[in-house]
Amino acid sequence: MTCPRVKSAFVATTLLIAGGFIPSASGESPKTIQPGKLTIAMNGDMPMTQLKDGKLGGTDGELMVYIATKLGLEPVVQQMDWAAEIESTKQGKVDVMHGAMGWIEPRTKIMNLTEPIYYFGTLLAQKSEHNWHTFADMKGHSVATVTGFTLVPELKKVDGIGEVKLYDTSDGVMQDLVAGRIDMAILDPPLMQYAIKEHPEWKLHQVALDPEPDKYPIMSTKYNVIFGVNKDEPELAEAMNAVIRDIWKECTNVKTMANYGLGDKSWFIPPPKNPRVGVDRKADYASPTADHCFK
Repeated sequence: MTCPRVKSAFVATTLLIAGGFIPSASGESPKTIQPGKLTIAMNGDMPMTQLKDGKLGGTDGELMVYIATKLGLEPVVQQMDWAAEIESTKQGKVDVMHGAMGWIEPRTKIMNLTEPIYYFGTLLAQKSEHNWHTFADMKGHSVATVTGFTLVPELKKVDGIGEVKLYDTSDGVMQDLVAGRIDMAILDPPLMQYAIKEHPEWKLHQVALDPEPDKYPIMSTKYNVIFGVNKDEPELAEAMNAVIRDIWKECTNVKTMANYGLGDKSWFIPPPKNPRVGVDRKADYASPTADHCFK
């Protein structure tokens, strides 16, 4: 596998905007950094995002392009590592970031967070001969993840954990997991599942981590996977939310995920208690579901 590098230059991709245009309240496309364009940060981790033949793709990437098209905006893609995505969005250098981005309360302070497009919990990637699935199983073992991931501070506090190794990219984590230089990895579940499907010779699998919400609330939750929007562009976030609501209604996310081998209903079941309620969503907020898509 090829390890992606941080790229200072961005790659632009242009789409023909066709039909289904959803204007803002003013009757025009919502305000963005470059008028008429949507500047998008991504890191190229498949199956969530990729830039192929000048077009943004992947599970999250296809939905992002779908949204941009509906809003009458031309996608302009900037590829960078995950930590840079967060900083670029925070500093207003891009309109939106994406790629299996989980909702957490601190991010509501620095970005506008959209409606979810799917959900996932924490899974432990490991060699097939192991079945580690508890926090206690981390005792004395090395566990790797990516710098800037939500769970890093909590992971470092797991009782008895042998070593926490941080990498700039998911590729680096997977390379060391396959080589046996680390025991477990916590990566974006769609990425890991896609890699396992594409490379059965690696003999890896993912096992759901048994939750301990009182001690480890972040790693015990089921995440809302969202898009992070520039804090100064609330109108853009609301316009995107309108399209996302239609995406759930029309099962567009289910169909898109299924194209990448991720069509199981579990990706579309929200957490029983949504942590967004009372933070950036009202008390009567109902998490979107895709139950109607599986009937």
